[in-house]
Amino acid sequence: MRISCRYSGKGTFYESNRRKMFIARQKKQENIAEYLLYMWQLEDILRSCRLDIHLVEQALIAPAGYSEEQKKEVREWYEGLLMMMKSEGIQQQGHLQINKNLLLDLTDLHRSLLKDARESQYIEAFYKALPAIVEFRSKSGHQDVSELEACFTALYGYLLLKLQKKEISKETETATKQISHLLALLSQKYKTRDLEPE
Repeated sequence: MRISCRYSGKGTFYESNRRKMFIARQKKQENIAEYLLYMWQLEDILRSCRLDIHLVEQALIAPAGYSEEQKKEVREWYEGLLMMMKSEGIQQQGHLQINKNLLLDLTDLHRSLLKDARESQYIEAFYKALPAIVEFRSKSGHQDVSELEACFTALYGYLLLKLQKKEISKETETATKQISHLLALLSQKYKTRDLEPE
């Protein structure tokens, strides 16, 4: 599935293609799960622009109405992402190492929360979502991915279906709600983990 590089003036599943860098910063501070999904979407958008900064400028920067200073800052941000994607060999598929590292960090937090008896709400949410996670891994053929990566992949696929306005079954809606709830709890824990005493 390819995402269009052209700016249509309509919103994606988070925002329009405008102001992606500023939105990414905000999401990273507020909800780390949304940030990771947002960055995955941005990787796909950049691929649809053939990793060409001129196409990115036409499709994402020019329509946004930035000041000259903002245009320069945003262009440099996109150029950095494009350079990383090329140097990491993910022109066609895959995720940036910074996004993989974030997923590993979230996976470590997820595992530590499951081992902590004080985290009953998180543990309960995980076991409620587990059948959906197992089913997704089975159907997708991604048995080798972690449970958390399966959650993100399932949710990203769901968001792409919504973006394409495809019909979504009640079972998928229910599974997505369970996974979304789990990732929302994980995001809250990620945001507050440095504030909590050991």
